Amino acid sequence: MTRSRAPTAPPLAPYARVKQHLKDALAEGQYLPGALMPSEAELVARFGVSRMTVNRALRELQSEGLVDRVQGVGTFAAPLHRVASTLTIRDLHEEITTRGHRHDALVHLCRQERATAALAARLGLAAGEPVFHTLIVHRENGVPLQCEDRYVNPACAPGYLQVDFTRTTPTHYLLEVAPFWRAQYSIEAALPSAQEARLLGIAPGEPCLVVVRRTERRDTAITIARLVHPGRLYTLEGAFTP
Repeated sequence: MTRSRAPTAPPLAPYARVKQHLKDALAEGQYLPGALMPSEAELVARFGVSRMTVNRALRELQSEGLVDRVQGVGTFAAPLHRVASTLTIRDLHEEITTRGHRHDALVHLCRQERATAALAARLGLAAGEPVFHTLIVHRENGVPLQCEDRYVNPACAPGYLQVDFTRTTPTHYLLEVAPFWRAQYSIEAALPSAQEARLLGIAPGEPCLVVVRRTERRDTAITIARLVHPGRLYTLEGAFTP
């Protein structure tokens, strides 16, 4: 009896081979943020492809926020916290102070807990393993702007609970100690929980903008955060070109 062979995957297009090679190298940490990467001429010689093919691979990596290209200088590994050319994770403190306003934070919870089965699955932990939990309200000129309910994988940021989050934000701290490779977002209009409404000082029926964000480095989840903003105080903006 003969065994049928498993179907083989079709070979990658030339530009995709170059792109995947560089993407794998970035994921493995071969190029630190800001490091100069191989030139177009080097890639042409290494892969035996045209300059146009290499250029396409680099353009796609740039559009995904993985590299920065400087005309006449070269291609550089992008900061790991960048997730796309049009989507970045920005520190809320920076966002508020850029507007010329004052940011402060009220820390309502900062402790170690045991992960529930559902939370453990999302963080890549076993149920019952330790997880760090913070609940913080960020204010702009004294007005609550965001309720941040965050869980952190202790393996990625072991000193998380010792940080004074009235002086720095979780986002700022995590970008320094655990820069991420990938982020997932969900954004929706929803009603706050009773606790969120109380912490934000709004009516339970007031619409909110709710962002749930999960970040990871390579194959390890770093954090999951639920960010709730009063709808009347927050606008989600973006830009695109055709």
